[in-house]
Amino acid sequence: METRHTIAMNQVDQRLEVTQSSLAASRFSDVNLAEAAFDDVNLGGSTFSNVNLAGATIRNASLAGLRIEDVRLTGLRVEDLNLGGARIANVDLRDVAIVNCQVAGMTIEGVPVAEMMAAYRALKV
Repeated sequence: METRHTIAMNQVDQRLEVTQSSLAASRFSDVNLAEAAFDDVNLGGSTFSNVNLAGATIRNASLAGLRIEDVRLTGLRVEDLNLGGARIANVDLRDVAIVNCQVAGMTIEGVPVAEMMAAYRALKV
């Protein structure tokens, strides 16, 4: 027997509180979730289209296997990120700054970045 949980909506300010509930396979369209808070949420296998995440913060998240296509990340700030095994292709990296990063094994167009950096440092001397 499936357990049912209550979903309560405050009629005065239209805030919805959902706890310990399964909304699997639900569909949301033309929904304003500005300033919403999500904690301990499973969105695995979900699809997001025409989504505005400007100013959003994502913390302690697993994005393993995530596909990002046709996305604008202008002004993005990324810290403490593990991109091990990632493949980045057809990306505009103009004016991108990479600082204090582990680049062992990283390649650009098949050339190891560590070798590029060594060659650059040798020319600077």
